[in-house]
Amino acid sequence: VDLSHLSPEERWRVEHARMHAKHRGHEAMHAEMVLILIATLVVAQLLLVQWKQRHPRSYNMVTLFQMWVVPLYFTIKLNWWRFLVIWVLFSAVTAFVTFRATRKPLVQTTPRLVYKWFLLIYKISYATGIIGYMAVMFTLFGLNLLFRIKPEDAMDFGISLLFYGLYYGVLERDFAEMCADYMASTIGFYSASGMPTKHLSDSVCAVCGQQIFVDVNEEGIIENTYRLSCNHVFHEFCIRGWCIVGKKQTCPYCKEKVDLKRMFSNPYPFSSWERPHVMYGQLLDWLRYLVAWQPVIIGLVQGINYILGLE
Repeated sequence: VDLSHLSPEERWRVEHARMHAKHRGHEAMHAEMVLILIATLVVAQLLLVQWKQRHPRSYNMVTLFQMWVVPLYFTIKLNWWRFLVIWVLFSAVTAFVTFRATRKPLVQTTPRLVYKWFLLIYKISYATGIIGYMAVMFTLFGLNLLFRIKPEDAMDFGISLLFYGLYYGVLERDFAEMCADYMASTIGFYSASGMPTKHLSDSVCAVCGQQIFVDVNEEGIIENTYRLSCNHVFHEFCIRGWCIVGKKQTCPYCKEKVDLKRMFSNPYPFSSWERPHVMYGQLLDWLRYLVAWQPVIIGLVQGINYILGLE
């Protein structure tokens, strides 16, 4: 059969029929391959759970690295140039921000830079995911026909936006946590002896050391000024950068424990980053597993089948 004269659907049917004819009589082999797949999935899941519980830092770092690089392989292989362009832009800026966050000594303006960048990505990914979800639901209810859009085109558009929002939302969250960990180990004036190495007045931000021009009780045009329960004052973006994802709930100057929910009348985005909805958190974990570990597990299964001579 000359496949060049057939439509894509007909070509797929012919290839599917050829595959069935090729593997006819291999039911026992196929059953063995299915058992290998199930066993590998179970064992891999148990190992990943144990790794995550015993060594969470290394697990998170490896997962983040694979989340970052695994899609690049499929992007180049499948010629997804739009995704590749966005991935390169995101990676370039995030690499610069991460580089700044891991420098010692920490530059005074780095916390607000980290906060602004990841807040921007958070907003974009959240909006993209919502639009993609709405597009999928509209297609399921047939509302795409009102705009004369084909169901397959509308569904592809919705699923693509939903994946973009979830994927970059997960990357943004994980990179933000990593940057916050590095900044927490270098920022502030607190010494090992228990006494601050430098005294700051009330008119100076305890994070960046720059002058504060807006009073605590005044409404700022660009950003406000906050005073923690320990009486140290900060620029809004500086203290929010320090407290990214709600993990660093201590004063960067004196290390006193503070309750951000009580200190900030509008704790956004701490509330959305600190305690995500249970289902949303499970969805993010599932996406990490799907993107970072599923290709590795499938590759391992294929390797086992190849060693055992199974096709």
